[in-house]
Amino acid sequence: MDDKKHIDLDEETLFTVSQIFKALSDPTRIRILHLLSQGECSVTHISEHLDLLQSTVSHQLRFLKNLRLVKSRRNGKTIYYSSDDDHVINILQQTINHARHE
Repeated sequence: MDDKKHIDLDEETLFTVSQIFKALSDPTRIRILHLLSQGECSVTHISEHLDLLQSTVSHQLRFLKNLRLVKSRRNGKTIYYSSDDDHVINILQQTINHARHE
């Protein structure tokens, strides 16, 4: 038998991890996170670039912001969004690379 001590995840960490994977399980959220990993964007730019309704983008950004995966800043009347978690962006990029690997 191995003498290593195993550490279980606490409930809060387990819940947060499952929510992050839930966020990454949605194609629209993946597209938004991938775009934001390349630089800051407004809702208008995201919706035009990804050919999505602004209401859809706003809804998804709210979900991602609640998980602290994106952050926002206001400049006048425009709100700009950017990625807020390099760890998750790294996981996303590694998963994209894995999917493209033949």
